Amino acid sequence: MDIIQIVGFGLLSTVLILVLKEQKPIFAFLLAAATSITIFLFLVGKIGNVIQMLENLAKSSGVQIIYLKTVLKIIGIAYIAEMGAQVVRDAGQESIASKIEMAGKVLILLLAVPIISIIIETVLKLLPA
Repeated sequence: MDIIQIVGFGLLSTVLILVLKEQKPIFAFLLAAATSITIFLFLVGKIGNVIQMLENLAKSSGVQIIYLKTVLKIIGIAYIAEMGAQVVRDAGQESIASKIEMAGKVLILLLAVPIISIIIETVLKLLPA
């Protein structure tokens, strides 16, 4: 049912943006940005439920919570960078959008280094000496 509300809100906003774009392009952009942020904030509550379930799974399986939190941060960075880049693209600023995406990738890489190093260490321990 939530997707119907999101799609309806998106379609309504799109119609308003198309009407505004002719007369006041800056207001059309602001409405597009506000729509994106509103949809994202609507989903934050849903994401919280998923995070809680994943934390419970991690605890019951014996996985250290620090790894789960790192993976969740990586996913969060990816979603936020993508949303930001799309909003900037909507404003016609492709070069800035690509810089936002690059920054997201660099931040993801920085967060992934400790996990990658643990994976390498584990593989090296499994190999015969």
